[in-house]
Amino acid sequence: MTAILPAIIAVAVIVVLGAIAGRTLEPDQRTLSQLVIYILAPALVVESLYKTAMALDKAIAILGAFAITTLTLYGIVWLINRLRPLTLPIHKSLLLVALLPNNGNIGLPLVAFALGDKGLERAVIYLIGSSILLFGVMPPLLSSKPRRGNFRQRFQQSLKTTLQLPLTWAIAGGIALKLLQIKLPSNLEVTLHQLGQASIVLSLLLLGIQLSRTRFALQPFELNTLPLRLLIGPAIAFLAARCLHLSGLDLQVVVLQSAMPVAINAVVLATEFGGDAAKVSRSVVATTIFALITLPIILELMTQSPTP
Repeated sequence: MTAILPAIIAVAVIVVLGAIAGRTLEPDQRTLSQLVIYILAPALVVESLYKTAMALDKAIAILGAFAITTLTLYGIVWLINRLRPLTLPIHKSLLLVALLPNNGNIGLPLVAFALGDKGLERAVIYLIGSSILLFGVMPPLLSSKPRRGNFRQRFQQSLKTTLQLPLTWAIAGGIALKLLQIKLPSNLEVTLHQLGQASIVLSLLLLGIQLSRTRFALQPFELNTLPLRLLIGPAIAFLAARCLHLSGLDLQVVVLQSAMPVAINAVVLATEFGGDAAKVSRSVVATTIFALITLPIILELMTQSPTP
């Protein structure tokens, strides 16, 4: 566990500093979010894809493990709803909590601190699948009782929104640079690296700010979603990754990214598409706090296996 503590402490310290800043300095959260979404995170994605030495089959396997994990969790929520019918807002909220781990604000920094650059480039591959789910699949999926035309319109709007996000074009640009083997000038590589590193730190600070403005409470919904998000998710991911013959660093990253607390963007989707935003917000805070306990344990277990 001593080898893991520096990574956890580094992440926790920056989050706490963000929470203190949120309480005392009252920073503009929207501006900081826009900096991450529109400038820093795309730079990190481009640099990671540009520099990655991963084989294509490994990247596809990581995305496959993500897809299997997501579909299995969706099936669990569907089964829960069948056995004990939920109201539509609660059903949507449970889907958001189960399917959307925080692979960006927490996942990338934790993997970077704990597993280094090679782990980070794998975490970015996982983030690609998570981003497609978040911005492309979830909006039409959450549409309540859609008629055919209404569903199609929502899907088209979702696709339009996805294509407007810089992250989408950063993914495309990074893949193009890699496939075409384009060599960037060294000064531009340094710029990309600095922007990407800023994304990691600012994301953690922003997480602390967001948590400082969200009330913590443990009610039945939050208590029930804690094991689903923090324990069942990574367990399914482990089995999915092993079925796809992933091992070492690939396996570690898939499990860790699947063990992250609820993504803050889940609150945005709950508000927009009729979920219970209050319950989802409390789940974000609860899973983030309890992840400080579960993540070190999972990280310790996963890093006991040798990396290739």
